Amino acid sequence: MEKQFQTEVSELLKLVINSLYSNRDIFLRELVSNSSDAIDKVRFNSLSDKSLAVESDELKIKLIADKDKKTFTVIDNGVGMTEAEVEENIGTIAHSGTKSFVEKLQSSKEENAPDLIGQFGVGFYSAFMVADKVDVYTRSAAVDASEGVHWHSEGTGSYTIEKTDLAEHGTKIVLHLKEDAEEFLEEWKIRKIVKTYSDFLSYPITMDVEKTLPKADEDSEPEVKIEEETLNSMKAIWTKSKSDVTEEEYSEFYRHVSHDHQEPAEIIHYRAEGNLEFDSLLFIPERAPSDMFMQQENKGVCLYVKRVFIMDNCKELVPDYLRFVKGVVDSADLPLNVSREILQEDRVIRTIRKNIVKKVISTLKKTKNKDFDKYSKFWAEFGKVIKEGISNDWENKDKLTELLVFESSSTEAGKFTSLDDYVKRMPEDQKEIYYITGLSRAAVQNSPQLEAFKKKGYEVLFFIDPIDEWVTQSLTEFDGKALKSVAKGDLDLDEKEKEELEKENENFKTPLESIQKVLDEDIKEVRFSSRLTDSPCCLVADENGMGVNMENIFKAMNQDIPHQKRTLELNKDHVIVQHMLKEADKDAGSEDLKDCATLLYDQALLNEGSAIKDPARFTALITKFMSKAI
Repeated sequence: MEKQFQTEVSELLKLVINSLYSNRDIFLRELVSNSSDAIDKVRFNSLSDKSLAVESDELKIKLIADKDKKTFTVIDNGVGMTEAEVEENIGTIAHSGTKSFVEKLQSSKEENAPDLIGQFGVGFYSAFMVADKVDVYTRSAAVDASEGVHWHSEGTGSYTIEKTDLAEHGTKIVLHLKEDAEEFLEEWKIRKIVKTYSDFLSYPITMDVEKTLPKADEDSEPEVKIEEETLNSMKAIWTKSKSDVTEEEYSEFYRHVSHDHQEPAEIIHYRAEGNLEFDSLLFIPERAPSDMFMQQENKGVCLYVKRVFIMDNCKELVPDYLRFVKGVVDSADLPLNVSREILQEDRVIRTIRKNIVKKVISTLKKTKNKDFDKYSKFWAEFGKVIKEGISNDWENKDKLTELLVFESSSTEAGKFTSLDDYVKRMPEDQKEIYYITGLSRAAVQNSPQLEAFKKKGYEVLFFIDPIDEWVTQSLTEFDGKALKSVAKGDLDLDEKEKEELEKENENFKTPLESIQKVLDEDIKEVRFSSRLTDSPCCLVADENGMGVNMENIFKAMNQDIPHQKRTLELNKDHVIVQHMLKEADKDAGSEDLKDCATLLYDQALLNEGSAIKDPARFTALITKFMSKAI
């Protein structure tokens, strides 16, 4: 009997065939998922209907590729459908038979209901991406279903439906492939699709494969044998209890999802229960991948829905600063759009994401507290990425701050200290947490700006990652103590010393202004320093100004930024500075004063890792003063 699809189904069908999916391999994922749902249903129904003789080890999904007929067939021995159900589930493209089934179970408050995901009316029609004709043969497992049903359509505006004799319950879908889709008859292609999308389904996906047996002797012909082979592993270890999974299985699965041959540093096997249930198996690698800071997609966290692969690198599930985490998340509660390819942003996604972030952070914190050496190795690989979260994830900012570790003036090279441990070591008279920014430890550990802190026994953190100066814009305090750059603004290390320094600046105001006049084009101010004990000078940015490290980063990125004038601080007790002050008093416009001021400014630039404006003049001045000394 020929029937017309409901209103506008033809247009919707064109959308499904031509626009809905990004690649045609998806058709097999959809049909296999629907078969899995059908088997779930018959298993569940058999619990309450003893007339259904269902043997679990006989339930399976079979694939048949017929190259002569150019047909691809998917067979399952699941619940099947009556004629009315075929009309309801397939004749109406946007209707979900499985969804209705779940709603009925919920309304009757049945227990042990299977978590069903199939949206048969839509996923089924993906078959028309590769087929120009589709036949469905199905028989319901219900006791009163004595006849089968044959549904046929060419994907246009109509379909036929008629009764047929079928011996067993289940569904057989026969796809008559288009000429450009005959690759789906190749064994390698079928294996690849099943391995990618359906490897972890609970039921075996089988196919008859041709195998050539070894010759019995030299004169005999090799024997060709057809054997039924299971294509999927069915090893969804994330659904198992942790006690049932071996270390070898974890390692094998990690290699599968990450393509990393190392062992994972941490394994997070986690099942959320309650209003929202999902399984997750996440791994923290030992080493950072080479593409971690590249724009290309990496494997990331894969999304499964009821063991069916939906996508890898599911960015909705983990924030970007945890992009190094590998593994899977599997939930039947996730809302998917009609194609199952694009996740909708909603409460379920946000809840899963929140749980995953919380679990990863707590795991890292536990490692940090329990095995700091192991955590230090992790930090050396992934610390730069974690720091991104300080600025981007305000909800977890405090928890992420507890994960931060830095090198410092009190640690050996390559060793780290946490903010918490830094605070515990602070002398009683120290009020702030001090840090210095630079491109490397070598560039900052001997900086003149550290001299006063070394003298007072104050530890200074080394912010030597390029991202660290961005972090300080969001991380302004810890444990009630402000973070303070040793290279910005005024220092209040000693109130009495500060008052004396202010008097000295006033007493020497005129000669200081004379020195400033020489360098007026480059600096904002010249003043005596509370930072210096041995070196003659250093450069200091304004409290809220851009530091030299940030300025150099922008320049390296070819960013055009206005020149940042800074303050030149002088060590009033240094012999060179005393000579300059006397020279300024004697002759504010002398060449000797200009040469000394220029040389000191260039020296300050070199000390902080900046380029000097006129290298030729710098070397000439060095030569001049060396000649005088000789």
